Amino acid sequence: MSPAAGVALKARLLAAPRLTLAVAESLTCGGVQARIGAIPGASTFFLGGVTAYTLDEKVKLLGVDRRGAKRVNCVSESVALEMAAGACRLFGSDVGVATTGYAEPDAGRGVAEPMAWWAIVQRGPRGRIAGQWTGRVECPGATRTDAQAFVAEAVLAALLGVLTRGGAPRG
Repeated sequence: MSPAAGVALKARLLAAPRLTLAVAESLTCGGVQARIGAIPGASTFFLGGVTAYTLDEKVKLLGVDRRGAKRVNCVSESVALEMAAGACRLFGSDVGVATTGYAEPDAGRGVAEPMAWWAIVQRGPRGRIAGQWTGRVECPGATRTDAQAFVAEAVLAALLGVLTRGGAPRG
């Protein structure tokens, strides 16, 4: 995330009404949190994050549905949404961001190229989901670390876009 994008993200989160942010990562393995933490003053909006790399940790920490996640090896749009919502619950944040995917090809699972799902969830009054956004990122030919970096940047760009467009109703 460029310094200018970081400043813009911070400004959007701190605009009235102020929003807090939490992160749940798998594929990006802390890369999203590191980029947020690099923003000067991140402690004014960033509550924290968790890297839940295994099915058991996604279930235990984030409340992901074990059966559904196991069917897709924890990689799907719905798992990403559950992870983002789980981050909101775990940290009590207004906004949750999540990533899950494959940093490398996995022929046994039919994955030819690195790819990921990301999700953004915004909670409204009484903790109910007020908005949710998802996306899929393809990383053809990327190395493991390049795929992780590309996905981290993609989800933060999407978050800035959601907040810039006004996002979901706040409350």
